[in-house]
This record gives sequence, C-alpha cells and structure tokens, in this order.
Amino acid sequence: MKSLLDFVPLIVFFYLYKTVDPADTAHPLLKLTGAAGAGNNHVLAATAGLVLATVAVYGYFLVSQKFRLQRQQWFVLAMTLVFGGITLALSDDYYIRLKAVLINAAFGIGILASPLFLGRQPAVRKLFESVLVLSPQGWQRFNWAFAAMFFLLAVLHAFFAFVFAGGRYWGEFTAFGDMAVMLACLAVMFFVLRRHFRAG
Repeated sequence: MKSLLDFVPLIVFFYLYKTVDPADTAHPLLKLTGAAGAGNNHVLAATAGLVLATVAVYGYFLVSQKFRLQRQQWFVLAMTLVFGGITLALSDDYYIRLKAVLINAAFGIGILASPLFLGRQPAVRKLFESVLVLSPQGWQRFNWAFAAMFFLLAVLHAFFAFVFAGGRYWGEFTAFGDMAVMLACLAVMFFVLRRHFRAG
C-alpha cells in the first residue's frame, strides 16, 4: 500500500501535464496558486498538483508512521516543496525540471558517502544483507553500482529536461522513463549477483 501511495503525486503530475492546455491561464490550480505563464501552464498546473498530492501523501505517512518520516521521505518532501514553490512563485518551470536532477544526484552522493556514516558499511548492505551474501569488496562494488544508477538518472533527467527536443519529452521521461531505467539497472545488478542470493 505504502509503495503504491508513493506513485500518487507522480500520477497526478503526469495527468495534469498531459491534459492541461499550455496556454490555459484560467485553470483552477493556477488560480489557487497565483501562477501563470506563457506556454508552460501545463507544467505549472502539474507542479501545483504534484505539490498538493505530495503534501497529502506524506501527511498520511506522517500520521500512519506515528508522526515520523524516514530521512529520504523528508528529503523528497522538502525538495518538492522548495522547487515546486519556486516554480509556482516565479511561474518558471526551470526549477521543477531541476528537482529530479538534484534529488538523484543527492541520492548518488549519499550512497557513495554512506560508509562514512554507517560504521564503514555501505548503504546497500543495510538494505540487502538479508537477501545477499557478499564479501566486503562485493558490498563496496554493489554500493558503487547503486550510486552510479542514481548518477545516470540525474544525467538522463538533465538531458530530457534541458537538452533533448527542448524538453518536450521531459514529462514522459519523469513519469515513465525514470522508473524504466531504474528497473533495468536493478535487473542487471541482480542478474549479475544471482549466485549470491541467500538460500531459502
């Protein structure tokens, strides 16, 4: 249930991104936030929907988790509020396009630096030790591969947001490409590690 709720803001974002007319300055979400742009109102409305949906979902998580959020949940919530807020305040979609680039880069850096804060154990060991048996060097390499996946996602987000076709397919990549790339990377990693799964 929790993992499904994580996708609600993204679904709301993509629906509004695809259905709102870029020239529509009278959309209810734009009136609510006071944002209005020239030819980018579909992104602004989608951003408003994303912010509202994120607040609702993470508000539910906060209550259901006994008024606690995990660190990555606080980080994603803060990044969405900051970059979504700046986007709406300035009616400039540059900032919401930048959000995913920075989030993925930060996760990559966090995973690389995790041994410094987790008793010299990489973050992936904490996550997958119950299902994988690896040597210390194996865990280190797996940690590097995991960080590389997030750096790749950061580069691809930047490419689709700011380089390729003037950002025309950025919304599609954010909604579908991001998850497809992540699942493909995980599939490759676990295929390589298939002989290291714990028996039973």
